[in-house]
This record gives sequence, C-alpha cells and structure tokens, in this order.
Amino acid sequence: MSLASHVETLKRKHQKLENSISETERHPGADHLEVAALKKQKLRVKEEIEKLSTSIH
Repeated sequence: MSLASHVETLKRKHQKLENSISETERHPGADHLEVAALKKQKLRVKEEIEKLSTSIH
C-alpha cells in the first residue's frame, strides 16, 4: 500500500467516525463515554493523516 493510498484510507475512516459521532449524538440519552471515545479515535486518525501528509510533500 502506497503512502498516498494509506492516507486516503485514513480519510475514509475519519469520515466514518464523524458520521458515527453525529448519529450517536442525535439520539436522546446518547452515551457520552462512547461519543468521547469516538472523538478521541477521530482525533488520532486526523493526527496520523496530518503526519503522513507532511511526509508526502
């Protein structure tokens, strides 16, 4: 897997996490711990994307 395709895979994962967060928050009584865990995971993915993107350029 090339670096660019890995970054694209991470971007798709980031978007899926964003969708999961939005969907979870829409429900009354949303599990705030689950939302927090998803947000942390999303942040880690974003940081990895940024790190790899600087390696590409």
